[in-house]
Order: sequence, then C-alpha cells, then structure tokens
Amino acid sequence: MGSDNTVIVVCGPTASGKTALAVELALGLDGEVISADSMQIYRELNIGTAKPDRAERRGVPHHMIDVASVTENYSVSRYETEAAAAVEDVLSRGKRPIVCGGTGLYINALIKGSGFSEADESGAVRARLEDEWSQVGAEKMLARLREIDPESAARLHINDKKRIIRALEVFEITGRTITSHNLETQSKPPRYDSLFIGVAPEDRQVLYDRIDRRVDAMMERGLLCEVKSLYDRGLMVNTAAQAIGYKELLGYIHGECSLDESIELIKRKSRNYAKRQLTWFGRDRRVNWIKYKKDENIGNLVEASTKYLSLNGVL
Repeated sequence: MGSDNTVIVVCGPTASGKTALAVELALGLDGEVISADSMQIYRELNIGTAKPDRAERRGVPHHMIDVASVTENYSVSRYETEAAAAVEDVLSRGKRPIVCGGTGLYINALIKGSGFSEADESGAVRARLEDEWSQVGAEKMLARLREIDPESAARLHINDKKRIIRALEVFEITGRTITSHNLETQSKPPRYDSLFIGVAPEDRQVLYDRIDRRVDAMMERGLLCEVKSLYDRGLMVNTAAQAIGYKELLGYIHGECSLDESIELIKRKSRNYAKRQLTWFGRDRRVNWIKYKKDENIGNLVEASTKYLSLNGVL
C-alpha cells in the first residue's frame, strides 16, 4: 500500500507514452519527474533520445536530464546516487516523486538500492577490461570470470560482453563477486515504497508503428543535423557513437549506406530495443500494466492510473 513517501514509477517500452502520462500524473499529484533514461542524462543528445522539451514538460520540474556530457563515463552507481538525492529533495518539499523511463537497470538501482557504494567514476577499470577483451577475446575473458564467479559465468553467454566486463569490473573494484552482491541486495528491503505503472499497447504492432512514426518525426526535427554537429565537434565517440539513432546515422555520414537505409536501421534497432524492454518489465511482478488498443488516449491512461493509485492508498 502507498504512503506519503511512495515513489510512483511509470515504465515501459520506448514510444509507449510514458512521458505524457508521467507529466499528467505530476500535474494531478503535485509531483515532479525523475527521469530513468540512460540516454537523456546527456546534454548533447536531444532529438534522438526523445528528450521532452519545455512544452512537453508543461511546467513540471524534471530531474536527471542533462546531468552529464557524452565525454564522461556515467555509471549506474552514479545514477543511483544522484537520482536518490533528487527523490529525497522532492520528498523534502512535500512533493510526489514520479520516476519515468525505460532503463530497467536504473529504476531497480534507484528503488531497490544496488549497494554499489564503491565505484570507479573515471571508468579506468572498465576501459582496461574492454581493451583486454579486444586483445584476448571473449573466451579468455569469460574463462577469467569463471575462475572468480562460476555462477555468473555459467549464466552469461560468451558474446555478452557488457555483462561479462561488468562482473569482472565489480570484482576488481569491490573484491566481491556480482553473484554474492546480487544475493545480498535481494534480501534487503527496498530503499523506497513504490507503485509501478507499466504503459504499452495491447498489440505489439501498434507499438512498432508508433516507433516508426517517432523516428520519422525525429528526422523532420533535425536528427541528422544533430548527429552531424556532434560529429563535427568530435563528440561522436563512446556513448554517442553507440546510441540508437546516432550510430546508424554515423554510417550514412561515413558513406557506408544511404540515408533511407540508415533511417530503416534506426527503426529496426528501436523495435528490437522495445522488445527487450517489454521482456525486462514483463518479468517484473511489481508492474501494474495499463494497456491500450490503438494510439493511447491520455485521459484513459490517467483514469486507469488514478484508479490503481487510489486503490493502493496514493491520492
């Protein structure tokens, strides 16, 4: 059940309507939004991340947007620390925190508390491990993990570079395996009481059509110009070079494909990302799903959300 300090989480796949719902709830509940989007934290990435502009925010304060540069190494632990501080600030002023985003890892770290108090903010350990991966290959890196954390090694696919490196990084920084850390975290009570609202169409094709239209709208708003500007300033490296919508247009800039091919690739990668988000949040029993048939009617979403929150003591 909810309380005065309950954090509301609005989650779901990309292009599902999360932002509009979070803003409506904030307006109705005297709340403020804390973004949980791993790309909207970067000041330089705007159009391609669907970052809400001033009109979309409708006067509602938004936190954890534009808090870092693409030149920085931004970690989950840093997000956890900074987002928790934002939540505490909102609560201290008697407002309702509304976490909104599709980055499940960020949401879990904030609500549950990851416990990764020790962090290599410089990213030096991760950078070294990535260099080693390039030199010795996936098999030897997974074998190294198997020696220190056989459970994690057995669970991870040999090509899951991100998670293998993360597990090795955690061990080097903390001296503990990520398996033992996860077990300890699961046994702890969450940092915040929370109510999760998931937003998505009933028909997945409706979501894919929304994604396609959004990509077309991004191109009309000047996404290619944004990417070219980043490229000309030498900022299309690291994060920016891997972000969906940016990486694909970089291929066009380099003459590797046509503009139409780049746009189609953005749409396909975005649809694949949405599938992964649906899988992630679909496994989370905390999520109360609000599904809609065609394009969402914001009034219906607000009504369904309000009913759910009211039944759980938040209103």
